[in-house]
Amino acid sequence: MDNIIEKIRRELQENSDEHTRESGKRFFKENVVVYGVKTAVVSRIGKEHFKSIKNKSKAEIFRLCEELWQSGYMEESFIACNWSYFICKQYEPGDFVVFEKWINNYVSNWASCDTLCNHTVGAFIEMHPEYLSRLKAWAESKNRWVRRASAVSLIIPARQGKFLKDICEIADILLLDQDDLVRKGYGWMLKEASRRNQKEVFDYVMKNKKTMPRTALRYAIEKMPAELKKEAMAK
Repeated sequence: MDNIIEKIRRELQENSDEHTRESGKRFFKENVVVYGVKTAVVSRIGKEHFKSIKNKSKAEIFRLCEELWQSGYMEESFIACNWSYFICKQYEPGDFVVFEKWINNYVSNWASCDTLCNHTVGAFIEMHPEYLSRLKAWAESKNRWVRRASAVSLIIPARQGKFLKDICEIADILLLDQDDLVRKGYGWMLKEASRRNQKEVFDYVMKNKKTMPRTALRYAIEKMPAELKKEAMAK
């Protein structure tokens, strides 16, 4: 089975180019390790090779995902994220510790964080909402990516109008976070929640506007009408 990883790495190398590598790095303040492969090509490579493992056990697929994560290459992390999401119908409560381990041990940039959390973790939480309490524990983590994960894992459910109470509780924990990427993460979560719960999110912003960092506030109100934006931004 391990030769599938070798094949993927060979294809990524064959599809890499210097321009994509350098332009990709400019998106990040952190040092990132990339082949320099366009995202659409990475997705295609991942989907193509998933065909040969889709009938394997969930444990075996997770093991392959872990091997991809361990490389440190962003493109390999994207394939791992996609593979783990492709089998979301098989998720069981015990899988949470697997995802938690990946975030703690391997996530080192916002792109890998968001790709894993928006889809894999988000789908898990929708299936097992009793784990929302664990996301609130993530919001207290010393690891910036775990804190961002607590918010961005709820992007898709927030967009659907779900878990508003929990979203506000996570925003409360992250409200004064000093990390810009965490602020953007919970602001994004509130923005998506505002699509179905505009009044509630607006009321939340107004209640906290004196202390909420402007970065988070701007994200939260981005989809609101101009008059509400103006009221929220007024000193």
